[in-house]
Amino acid sequence: MEPPGPVHGEAEPFSKALRSLVNNRLYSDVRFVVGQERQEVFAHRCLLACRCNFFQRLLGPEPGPGVPGPVVLSTVPAEAFLAVLEFLYTNSVKLHRHSVLEVLTAAVEYGLEDLRELCLEFAVKVLDVELVCEALQVAVTFGLGPLQERCIAFIEAHSQEALRTRGFLELSAPALLLLLRSDKLCVDEADLVLAARSWARVGAAVLDRPVVEVAAPVVRELRLALLAPAELSALEEQNRREPLIPVRRSWRRGNATLCEEEMRPGVPRAAAGGAPCPGSITAFWTCPSSD
Repeated sequence: MEPPGPVHGEAEPFSKALRSLVNNRLYSDVRFVVGQERQEVFAHRCLLACRCNFFQRLLGPEPGPGVPGPVVLSTVPAEAFLAVLEFLYTNSVKLHRHSVLEVLTAAVEYGLEDLRELCLEFAVKVLDVELVCEALQVAVTFGLGPLQERCIAFIEAHSQEALRTRGFLELSAPALLLLLRSDKLCVDEADLVLAARSWARVGAAVLDRPVVEVAAPVVRELRLALLAPAELSALEEQNRREPLIPVRRSWRRGNATLCEEEMRPGVPRAAAGGAPCPGSITAFWTCPSSD
C-alpha cells in the first residue's frame, strides 16, 4: 500500500484566482501608497506576511484599532511593486524590459531570493546597449557578481555605443572604476577620456561640486600613456579650460608631466579575442620623475 500523501489539483485555476486579488479592494485589509506618483494599492496582510519576512515585520502581528492608515513606500515605483505583489500571490510574475531592474531592486530590498533570480535571468536575456549601464549600476549597488560580469562583458563588446548612453553618465564612481580597469574595452583612449569628462560634468551638476573633484576617484584609471602627442596636447589645452586631471607641473608637448601616482600604466585595451582595439596603442608616453 502506498503511503498517504497530498494530492494536487490543477495549479492554473488556483493561480488565476489569487492573481485576481492583486490590488483588489475586495477583502483587502492593508493599503499602500507607493512611488512618487503615490498610487494606492490594496493587498491582504496574511498573504504578504506569510510569503515575505519584510512585510511580516513591516505590518506587525495585527492591525491597530480603528481604520488603519496607508503604508507609504515612496521609493518603489508602482509598476515594480505590483509585480512584487503578483509574485507573492501567484509565485509567478510577468517581467518587462523597461521595469525589470526596478523589480530586481525591490526583490533584493525585500529579501525575495526567488524573485531576484527570476529578474536576473530575465535581465541577462534582454540586456542591450540602453539597459546595460543601468544594469551594471544595480549589480554594483547590491553586489550581484554574475550580473556585474555579464554587464562588463557586454560593454567591452559594445564600448562605443555604451559610452553614449544616459546610463553611462549616471554610473556611480565605483561602477565606472570597474569599467576603466578593464583591459578589453574596445574604444580609443581619447574617446574614453571624453566620456569620463562628460560623466564628471553630470556628477558635478548634480552634486554642485567642481568637475575635477568629482572626477578624482576615476581619472587614475585613464591610460593617458596611450594618447598620441596631438591628443595629449588637446587634453592639456582642455584641462586648462576645465580641469579634469590633477597636475603638479605644467605639461609640455609630447611629454605628460602628470605625477606618477596619477598615471595608469599604458596597457593596451584589447578586444575580447585578445587583439588590441584600433587606436588603443597609438603611442606610449611615460611620466617622468618629479625630481
